[in-house]
Amino acid sequence: MKNKLLLIIFILPLIVFGQQEQPKVGLVLSGGGAKGFAHVGVLKEIDKAGIQLDYIGGTSMGAVIGGLYAVGYSGVQIEDIIKNTNFIELLRDQLPRSTSTFFEKEFAEKSAITLPVNKGKIGLPKAVSKGQSVLNFLYELLDSTQNNSDFSKLPTPFYCIATDVETGGEVLLENGSLPMALRSSSSFPTLLNPVALDGKLLVDGGVANNFPVSIMKSKGIDIVIGVDVEGRLFEKDKLNSAITILNQIVSYQMYNKSKAEKAKLDVYIHPGIFEYNVVDFDKKDQILEIGNKKAKEFKEIFKEIAAKQIVKKKRKPLQINKEKKLITKINLTGIKDYTRAYVLGKLKIKVNDSLSRQEISERINLLSATKNYSKIEYNLLKREDNSYSLNLDVFESKANATLSLGMHYDILYRSGLLANYSQKHLFVNNDVFSLDVILGDNLRYNLNYFVDNGFYLSYGFRSNYNHFRANSKFNSIVSQNPSISSINLKYTDITNQFFIQTTFDRKFAIGLGIENKHLLASTETISIDNQKTVIDNSNYLNAFGYLKLDTYNQKYFPTKGYFADLNFKWYLLSSDYHNDFNSFAQAKGTFGFATSINNKFTFQMTNEAGFTLNSRSSDIFDFYLGGYNKNYINTFVSFYGYDFAELSNNSFIKSEFNFRYNFGEKHYAMFIANYGRLEDNVFKDIDIFKDVKSGYALGYSYNTFFGPIEIKYSWTPDINQHYWLFNLGFWF
Repeated sequence: MKNKLLLIIFILPLIVFGQQEQPKVGLVLSGGGAKGFAHVGVLKEIDKAGIQLDYIGGTSMGAVIGGLYAVGYSGVQIEDIIKNTNFIELLRDQLPRSTSTFFEKEFAEKSAITLPVNKGKIGLPKAVSKGQSVLNFLYELLDSTQNNSDFSKLPTPFYCIATDVETGGEVLLENGSLPMALRSSSSFPTLLNPVALDGKLLVDGGVANNFPVSIMKSKGIDIVIGVDVEGRLFEKDKLNSAITILNQIVSYQMYNKSKAEKAKLDVYIHPGIFEYNVVDFDKKDQILEIGNKKAKEFKEIFKEIAAKQIVKKKRKPLQINKEKKLITKINLTGIKDYTRAYVLGKLKIKVNDSLSRQEISERINLLSATKNYSKIEYNLLKREDNSYSLNLDVFESKANATLSLGMHYDILYRSGLLANYSQKHLFVNNDVFSLDVILGDNLRYNLNYFVDNGFYLSYGFRSNYNHFRANSKFNSIVSQNPSISSINLKYTDITNQFFIQTTFDRKFAIGLGIENKHLLASTETISIDNQKTVIDNSNYLNAFGYLKLDTYNQKYFPTKGYFADLNFKWYLLSSDYHNDFNSFAQAKGTFGFATSINNKFTFQMTNEAGFTLNSRSSDIFDFYLGGYNKNYINTFVSFYGYDFAELSNNSFIKSEFNFRYNFGEKHYAMFIANYGRLEDNVFKDIDIFKDVKSGYALGYSYNTFFGPIEIKYSWTPDINQHYWLFNLGFWF
């Protein structure tokens, strides 16, 4: 015991003396968006040299990378995190389609631009993204800091800078939630929403202080290493647009302040990344390599600094924590328009669930996908029994109304411009009102009102007006007039429905309802006494039921998942234009699936069938096959190789095989084959290959932000005819 005491007495002065004499080393990382990936090369060389960093400070991306290093990740680990993260998806808040509500899957996904509406005034979004995915990502990476609110007590002390939007002044962030601090510091204007924190509204720290070296000096740091990934002011011959001039004006203050800060550095590192910009996240490999190359030039300097540090704390290795945590208590704050049951139901989290950080992020995505929340914060607090309390703070979106715009062109409806107005909380909580007005060659509207009670019984009302004209081989009429090859069909449908519905896991929907349908179909091709021929002009009262399934990962070019739409309709009463109405029923179903053979090649199969029970009074309710559209209504069904509504009968079956190849990022080449039978009753015998109709198509599609652009050549060997098909934009 005496020997140990003597040893401590002898070594302790040496340690204290070493700590007093050796220099304290700090690292400052500037902001620069995607260019900040170049910081990682310097961290890797610092690790190799064995430098102990006594403090780290940063702004924006410099804050994010510096914060990860401060909690214990190595330079190599941070590089791996960057390489394995899709930052474009992260920054756009691109959630998987599986997180969307069933209402969104069915009635949204058809507009290119969405604008907030507040008190009747159309505004502009605060930014491209709410930043919820970025915040979730930081929560996952910074799990080890959940009980640490003092950044000076991290494995490496840390600070970062944000900007107060109200005053324009810099805000020093040194305590609180580290994920929230990093999210605030990196809130690039127009890209990510500002962050409300401690009574201030914060944006990217680069606006106020992009290179906070003076703060590092004030910490008593002897040697300050600074990594600068800022750009530079444009020369006059390159100031040739409003954007470059505005960027130049905004950059004056930032660059002037950074110039003064750089003068205080002991080691200044400036990777040559002038050709890249702040949003070049898709060029991360090139930027990382430039950072690695530049850092190697300072290898000897880093070794000299490391040699001066006699006594060093050993950095503990840190891994991303994927451990499940038992949640025995849930605290929820911020609820106003939505109940606790609604929030927890959408989150699918309950007491005694065991969840990892990654799984909590997935559940938060489910709530965020409702678009009812501008931000969702949380923390996990360890309890005495080693279980956890989940504390959720939700920020309900103040803008509960939106205006969305879209455009479309197809061969049947021709041009169409969509204006969609949607509003939540119109009459009661949990409701959504959506109105599509489609202007163009054929005026249409779609009105949907839905009260979403989740697992409980939901209800709603739909109203649709659909109108089109078509030069068509409308078989039920043409077959009765052999001298006529096609007719000029005018078709109008007005439908109003009341329904009840329940959904399961955002995949299934089951509903029942009643509807009033008015049909008016006529042609001027066949006339009597100069009067057009009216095919039908009746009102119908119907009962209906449906079962729907949608697990496709994308609406337009799915690579996996299933789809089903099974419905049954009973035509009960009619105003009976022809005075021969008989009550009848129809069933129609669609089932499809998609699977990817590799990252490029997808096979999608869609099967459809329909049949009529009892004899109907009018051929208007035949099943009509032909043409290519995804917005057909009633009993119209697409079929490649034939003209619109060219084939018809009392029942049908159809199978479509789509072989699709994805080349480039958004380009698709496809070959499609479809086969079908139409009979008075196709299910009467088992000879499904009897009188089979066939059609084929070759096509190209480009998936743009306003929807697919598609051109296809279709043909049928049955009667040696072919068609060119073209459509542009989302289907509506």
